[in-house]
Amino acid sequence: MDEQRERAILVGCGTKSGMSAEQLHASLEELARLADTAQAQEVDRIIQWRERLDPAWLIGRGKVEELIRTVEEKEADVVIFDQELSPSQLAHLEQRIPCKVLDRTQLILDIFAMRAKSKEGVLQVELAQLEYLLPRLTGKGKELSRLGGGIGTRGPGEKKLETDRRHIRRRIRDLKAELERVRQHRQLHQVRRRKMEVVQVALVGYTNAGKSTLLNQLTGAGVTAEDQLFATLDPTSRFCELPSGERVLLTDTVGFIRQLPHHLVAAFRSTLEQVQEADLLLHVVDKSHPEAPQQMRAVEEVLTQLDASHIPTLTVFNKDDQAEGELLTATGESIAITAFRQADLERLKQSIDQTLHRVQVRGSAEIPVSRGELISHLYQAAHVTHSEVNGLTMKVDFHLSRRRYERMSPEVKAFVSDVMQLET
Repeated sequence: MDEQRERAILVGCGTKSGMSAEQLHASLEELARLADTAQAQEVDRIIQWRERLDPAWLIGRGKVEELIRTVEEKEADVVIFDQELSPSQLAHLEQRIPCKVLDRTQLILDIFAMRAKSKEGVLQVELAQLEYLLPRLTGKGKELSRLGGGIGTRGPGEKKLETDRRHIRRRIRDLKAELERVRQHRQLHQVRRRKMEVVQVALVGYTNAGKSTLLNQLTGAGVTAEDQLFATLDPTSRFCELPSGERVLLTDTVGFIRQLPHHLVAAFRSTLEQVQEADLLLHVVDKSHPEAPQQMRAVEEVLTQLDASHIPTLTVFNKDDQAEGELLTATGESIAITAFRQADLERLKQSIDQTLHRVQVRGSAEIPVSRGELISHLYQAAHVTHSEVNGLTMKVDFHLSRRRYERMSPEVKAFVSDVMQLET
């Protein structure tokens, strides 16, 4: 099997003002896992420490010569840099190194191209790849030297990458237009869910934290749950019944990662809108991972990019049975579980129930009886504790979660008074 894999050399470069030696080694370990996911076999690893990164080569010229010798000795097919290479750095390195040269961003894009199955996923990956490659084309109409199969060539395909900048820009415009149509179609579903007052819970977290496994255990979804990075790319939604009897829509989303390419965040924004629309986020953390605190921060950074950091969050420390070492803490509500323990799943459902209704809004509304659709909307959105008709109006006392009250129809809110916010 290894004979069929491309032979890869991994390169990391650290600076005194940048990450620590421990962090650099951890990042390279993650790069090795990414390379493995992309069907590459690591044959060597090169690390250099510098005062600052070389603007032309990233690493020093002497290290470039050492890298060239290592490529020849190890018969490497590809060199993968842990940092994102600038267009000029990539051009200089490709001219000197006698094999393909990739960076972390292109490796992740390549994995996404492998994993994308839905039409939307394929479009999103192609858009991200073309936007990444456009400034790295060395000349109008010039063929890219790294075409010819293997890592870094999946996705758009040879014919598209051989076209000039003008054609690529046109393709990018077409992709954006097509994704906008898909987004509008998705919004129709979202509006329908809102009208039905479906409570939405999104699973977010670092790649390979166990989100898909948790979705399967809670809902029987049967989605792919492999011990590989980015095993899930296309989102999956399934209903889950909570102890209170309420049914919530649980959605598995693409995993996040440190240095997540901004091209991907932008291209996948329509898919990640499901995170923004959620009533509750389940931040799934691999408690057993030595880099768990750093992974948590990386996820929080992406949520901030998505304008989703304000959404109520329940942190789920998964793989509790494998965890050792330091005690992890989270801001807000948290629970430690093992996804394969039924008792833990029941505790998790209870916690979801409680977190969804932790902060309650109580109030009264006096709605004209002629506005039956608004009265119906209030009954669907909230728990009604009392109602009575007074002449031409109906007075309704109700309570519901703060998040759901914030998203209630402005037309209904116009008739609401005596609003109180309570911790339960």
